[in-house]
Amino acid sequence: MKRISLTGWIFIGMATGIALGLIAPGFARNLAPVSNIFLRLIKSIIAPLLFGTLVYGIAGTGNIRAMGRIGLKALVYFEIVTTAALFLGLGAVNLVRPGAGMKLERTASESAVTTQPPTFGHFLEHVFPTSVFDAMARGEVLQLVVFAILFGAACAALGAKAKPVVDFAESLAEVMFKYTGYVMWLAPAGVCAAMAVTVGSKGLDVLFGLGKLILTMYATQAIFVVLVLGAVMAITRVPVGRFYRAAREPFLIAFSTASSEAALPRALENMERFGVPKHIVSFVIPTGYSFNLDGSTLYLSLASVFVAQAAGIELTLGQQLLMMLTLMLTSKGVAGVPRAALVILAGTLATFQLPIEGAAVLLGIDAVMDMARTSVNVLGNCLATAVIARWERVPLES
Repeated sequence: MKRISLTGWIFIGMATGIALGLIAPGFARNLAPVSNIFLRLIKSIIAPLLFGTLVYGIAGTGNIRAMGRIGLKALVYFEIVTTAALFLGLGAVNLVRPGAGMKLERTASESAVTTQPPTFGHFLEHVFPTSVFDAMARGEVLQLVVFAILFGAACAALGAKAKPVVDFAESLAEVMFKYTGYVMWLAPAGVCAAMAVTVGSKGLDVLFGLGKLILTMYATQAIFVVLVLGAVMAITRVPVGRFYRAAREPFLIAFSTASSEAALPRALENMERFGVPKHIVSFVIPTGYSFNLDGSTLYLSLASVFVAQAAGIELTLGQQLLMMLTLMLTSKGVAGVPRAALVILAGTLATFQLPIEGAAVLLGIDAVMDMARTSVNVLGNCLATAVIARWERVPLES
């Protein structure tokens, strides 16, 4: 027999938790401490991981300054397309409302913090930290991101003098990648407990809501590819047939393996063969793996509002827009993290005082969701190379 993968164990844990919740709801509700321990470990990842990846990403590569014009164009394009993905996800989750009726609840410690999501005035007041250690301790993700951006910019300005600090940030990021891997080995037990507690307390409504979320997410990803990426191809006159043949294989690799890294070599090779100059391909695709995660940002907008709906919390449009801004900032730079979307989602839920139990429940179906969002990430980055090439007046028609 083949050894069961971590994803397989997570599915087993989810199925076991559902069975426990249905068969022995009293016992299932007593598993809350197991779920809470896993969630506490997930929360411990957020601050050092974001700090290390953002500081090293800003100060350690030097790509943007070296590439100049191409780098600026790429970043502008990345932000436009990922913003479109966020708003498309936001519209879909408000239209379908897959979390309605699930009634997730915050833990006692989460309820003791704050009862209202931040308003726009609160956002402006607290976006800049008085102490990075205080921001880390209280889980203020936006404050940490602002500090890391400014800190990374200062390191980049100092150049060689800041090299030891930048090397530390790189090492910190690598250590946190490994730490995340260790924590994720506890995921089957955490998912089992979370699903058992949720089903034991709420019944089968939670499963219906998760099914609606999966269908909503796949349909929205398809709409994004057809409408948004299709419109981009039409505007920039990228030949659809040739691009389809070039991007098809990396897309299928990413979908079947749920790994952007597995599709990277073939994406680089095929886009060069498509006609994009090597210097554009070698810059845009690796940079896009951090800054152009179309599928992941769309999923995060769906998942975060889904958890609010499941908790019975009605967010105003302004609060949802603040959440989208938070996701836009915090989703940069962590593509290499196992279950990166879970880490980003957990940080966002903590910032907006939403039940972090939602992240554990979503982890049970994360493998199914990951296939769609990863393949759309790869497709979006392949298209980004063609768009930048057209922006640089490179002919792609032949």
